[in-house]
Amino acid sequence: MSTGKRFAKALELVDREKRYSVDESVKLVMETATAKFDETIDLGIRLGVDPKQSDQQVRGAVALPHGVGKSVRVLVFAKGPKEKEAKDAGADFVGSDDLIEKINGGWLEFDKCIATPDMMGVVSKIGKILGPRGLMPNPKVGTVTFDVAKTVREEKRGKVEFKVDKEGNVHVAIGKKSLGAEKLKDNFLTLLGSVVKAKPATSKGIYLQGMTLSATMGPGVKIDVNQAQGLVS
Repeated sequence: MSTGKRFAKALELVDREKRYSVDESVKLVMETATAKFDETIDLGIRLGVDPKQSDQQVRGAVALPHGVGKSVRVLVFAKGPKEKEAKDAGADFVGSDDLIEKINGGWLEFDKCIATPDMMGVVSKIGKILGPRGLMPNPKVGTVTFDVAKTVREEKRGKVEFKVDKEGNVHVAIGKKSLGAEKLKDNFLTLLGSVVKAKPATSKGIYLQGMTLSATMGPGVKIDVNQAQGLVS
């Protein structure tokens, strides 16, 4: 079946006007994920904030209880005892100037980047490489820290970052289809709870304005915001 026909068939299963409960939406997205590969399940949330205002930025990170269904390669910039701590915790790559040199040479075979605070002066030299790719360590999401072991374990398990875009939306992958409905629901509620907690004090009116769940090759399934919010409040 061609991609277009597969999408059209999946679209027939979804009522575009309906707002589904969390359980219904997860089940429906699983049914519409019919590609031959293990599709990623994405959550999109429309927020009632003005991203142009510095005090209405929404950003954070949360360790999903069941990970994201794929292996995460973690790089750590550290020296001395913290270097050993990172290696013992399962970091894939650990170092300092040697890694800076490799990255400057075009190597980017990692998914997450952590640095101890004392290493940020060195890491800033490759900020123009890491920044645009979302790999720059940042204290706001916990990737600039001396608590290296805990952070490495969280990242390996499936810690995800979220940040509101210019249109006031947050998009995050909550896992692979192979995780199954129950684990995807757990991940969904954990992420939603974290986004709710990150609500800026200056945000007025309705904060959660819309939510859509979708598989990589599938149509969006609209979620009943009030029902979902009731599960995390």
